[in-house]
Amino acid sequence: MNISVIGAGSMGIAVAVLLSSKGYNIKIWSAFKDEVEMLNIHKEHKTKLPGVYISENVVASTDMEFVLHNADMAVIALPSQTIRAVLRMMRNMMKNNTILVCCSKGIEQETNLLLSDVIKQEISNNCIVVALSGPSHAEEIGRFVPTAVVAACEEIKYAEIVQDVFMTSTFRVYTNIDIVGVELGGALKNVIALCAGISDGLGFGDNTKAALMTRGMVEIARLGAAMGAKPETFAGLTGIGDLIVTCTSMHSRNRRAGILIGQGKSVKDALDQVKMVVEGYSTTKPAYELSKLKNVPMPITTEAYNILYEGKDAKQAVTDLMTRDKKYEIW
Repeated sequence: MNISVIGAGSMGIAVAVLLSSKGYNIKIWSAFKDEVEMLNIHKEHKTKLPGVYISENVVASTDMEFVLHNADMAVIALPSQTIRAVLRMMRNMMKNNTILVCCSKGIEQETNLLLSDVIKQEISNNCIVVALSGPSHAEEIGRFVPTAVVAACEEIKYAEIVQDVFMTSTFRVYTNIDIVGVELGGALKNVIALCAGISDGLGFGDNTKAALMTRGMVEIARLGAAMGAKPETFAGLTGIGDLIVTCTSMHSRNRRAGILIGQGKSVKDALDQVKMVVEGYSTTKPAYELSKLKNVPMPITTEAYNILYEGKDAKQAVTDLMTRDKKYEIW
């Protein structure tokens, strides 16, 4: 099997390292010539995944046609808001029935579409989309730390193909047909993780974070149900599992950005200081808009939107959440 990886960030490199360890020949695409030279010469991404060795059967290139030539599977590991533009470069370069594995997590801002729907809109040559998601920091995948994720596709046989390709003794892959739930869990947990970071930055404690995570998962599941997802998906790896790891780990860019905002940094300064894409920021806006469109109450997401896009004071947002009308605890 010929496998292409589109995107040379930390997740793209981690996936390439994982798959090359199984003997696959991997081609990685990057838009940046200096990044490609670093990967090919030094066999390491010295800024995004330092200390992780890239084997000789991994080749990087800025030439998309070269990277996609005769690929049976292409792994998408890009910032969510760049995916559509890159897909437009790719769409006439792939053979029919290429399996597109989307490792990116987010919702497109302009359209409020899940990334699998963006892919289906842009790729017309009968490609199959499988979402690969779960609690999976690239920093740990690349170092072969035991990890478990979910491959999701409406047609289970394609999820099973991805399962077979990716499974190793340190990377366990489950399958699921609920691609909507899997993608939503992976995207929306970043919003809650930003909020958890803000809570940490404000100096609040474990009680606060536990409340945010629990009630945040309620919001994720509510929106998921309104969009046709299965409730049980959010109790799994791409729901509560991904939420736990992203809200509690300093590997999480979303949590780190939130901490800086809670400490008083402007949103722009916090995003700049993290230096890598903070998906929770770009996902908060479409999540908020979808909550309004679907008439789903999402008070934490709403306050996240107010902080990130309307300049609301974070402490005031917490006070407003805590002093809402009394309610019975329901999902």
